[in-house]
Amino acid sequence: MAVSEHVDLPRFIEGVKKRNPGQDEFVQAVTEVAEDIFGFMADKVKYHEAQILRRIAEPDRVISFRVCWEDDKGNIRVQRGWRVQNNNSIGPYKGGIRFHPSVTESVLKFLAFEQTFKNALTGLPMGGGKGGSNFNPKGKSVNEIMRFCQSFMTELYRHIGADVDVPAGDIGVGGREIGFMFGQYKRITNNFTGVLTGKGLEWGGSLIRTEATGYGAVYFLQNMLKTKGDSLEGKTAVISGSGNVATHAAEKIVALGGKVLTLSDSEGFVHDPDGITQEKIDWVKEHKTHRRGRISDYAKEFKGASFHGGGARPWGVACDVALPCATQNELNGEEAKTLLKNGCIAVSEGANMPTDLDGVHIFKAAKILYAPGKASNAGGVAVSGLEMSQNSARISWKEADLQQQLLDIMEGIHSRCLEYGSDGKGYTDYVKGANIAGFKKVADSMLAYGVV
Repeated sequence: MAVSEHVDLPRFIEGVKKRNPGQDEFVQAVTEVAEDIFGFMADKVKYHEAQILRRIAEPDRVISFRVCWEDDKGNIRVQRGWRVQNNNSIGPYKGGIRFHPSVTESVLKFLAFEQTFKNALTGLPMGGGKGGSNFNPKGKSVNEIMRFCQSFMTELYRHIGADVDVPAGDIGVGGREIGFMFGQYKRITNNFTGVLTGKGLEWGGSLIRTEATGYGAVYFLQNMLKTKGDSLEGKTAVISGSGNVATHAAEKIVALGGKVLTLSDSEGFVHDPDGITQEKIDWVKEHKTHRRGRISDYAKEFKGASFHGGGARPWGVACDVALPCATQNELNGEEAKTLLKNGCIAVSEGANMPTDLDGVHIFKAAKILYAPGKASNAGGVAVSGLEMSQNSARISWKEADLQQQLLDIMEGIHSRCLEYGSDGKGYTDYVKGANIAGFKKVADSMLAYGVV
């Protein structure tokens, strides 16, 4: 007997809210998925009887721990660390570690939930997890960051493993931090194993991992445009963020003949009407990574560019395509309307859940090309999965091979979204397609295991 979508969706969401009080980000992520999944499940009794969505929306475990470390002045500092292991039905838990003051249990639960579907979409055997701490690496010395990473791993190591849970980097965690954590893991366990991804090339890392998330978001955008007989050639692009994802997305758009107009950080955004060229992107990478500078300095360095401060976001700049690549909920309903009014025809999310629910509904109602992060930014975790394979086999693939695999994986994700999101009349709801394709793979695996 089918369960009514109209009766049970509100009841389901109300239950999620009651079980997760004050966890708005997590509830938002579950709501966005459930809106599509309930319609898909309406005539599929097996999913209802086994309470599959209810089980996916309840993490396997949430590990919370204290992280004590000593700063350079000898002061004892205390942070909180987490690892959320959401679902391992199709493979070991896989997802990044984030160090940022905004990190909470709710944020990590939403990220682990999203990661479960994202990893399923890649076609690789990876479950969903996420971890992190409210530690702020900005303004800290290298030695302070090393001591924090070592303390963090001293607790985390007992919960992870190459066949259990394989963390990667995320906001605030790059190759340096991965190195510090891997060194501590190796010291404690005396094991050299592929327990972390995003490692240095000299000690088990993979080529193109740094570029993969940004490049993948552009490849997905390119695939969407192809369905309309279009391309990025001559298109203007508005991008938020100025870190790893944003700069590599900008790099790939420029390479494909597009023109990038903006980049941003927490203080505001820069607008360069002349276009942010490869030379300028290289300057941003150097400035942000090695000098730890702010994006506002771009306007001082390059003539014709302007900086818009006070935390301003770039969505008011007229463009053909938009790529939110900074953080969650950075693009709201009003800003979505502004993008549409200014002629934006496509949005490809480089960050995780950067568009709030109002914005998602507006993009879907307008029937533009809109790619949710769980599909469009899966390139990073896809190459992390390939790094796991290389570690297991004790080999290292060539860059050309990895580039082709990334292209193939993003094309495969796009095809899965088309399968479940196309209305057969020329419009594809990529949010619906991604949600259903990811859910079905995880759900069918869970059914095979019985009630566990």
